[in-house]
Amino acid sequence: MKNESTFIDVPAESSSAMKGKAPLIGVAKDHTTTGSGGYNRGLSIFDFLLRLAAIVAASVAAGTMFTSDETLPFFTQFLQFEAGYDDLPTFQFFVIAMSLVAGYIVLSLPISVVTIVRPLAAAPRLLLLVLDTAIMGLTMAAASSAAAISYVAHNGNQNTNWLPICQQFGDFCQKTSGAVVSSFVAVVFFMILVVLSGVALKRH
Repeated sequence: MKNESTFIDVPAESSSAMKGKAPLIGVAKDHTTTGSGGYNRGLSIFDFLLRLAAIVAASVAAGTMFTSDETLPFFTQFLQFEAGYDDLPTFQFFVIAMSLVAGYIVLSLPISVVTIVRPLAAAPRLLLLVLDTAIMGLTMAAASSAAAISYVAHNGNQNTNWLPICQQFGDFCQKTSGAVVSSFVAVVFFMILVVLSGVALKRH
């Protein structure tokens, strides 16, 4: 009785075919980090542009209030009618606060540039978040207090017998009101900056 054996011919793969399949192993890349970095870089660029706009708003607010002095054309030998920001401590605080805000934003620009170059770095973004929140509070305090004084200047207060002065000092009131509006625009910019920093940190 003869032993019968069965042979199965399995064709060997060519080296070129094996080379073609080899790169399939371990070629998958993690696109999460790359996508997050690009998104954060976009937020950082927007952050930088907002800071430039906030510099303009804060500078305009401080400069307009600082140059709001007005002297009425009529006066007597012993009395001259004049109104200026330095007559009111609230407006003096406003000028100082908005000048500090503008200076802070200028100093924060290099940190904002760092977040553009290194969009995944958490430390610069966290630093900006803390400082922006503090400066936003200062800006809001200055804007709110100046808005209250500006309202009294326009409308007076019957309970305290404070008469409105804007009918006489029209230019003074117009400039102070414009400065208040510009300061509130700066507050809005800071709110957006804080939100942007929070979103960027959340994606780390």
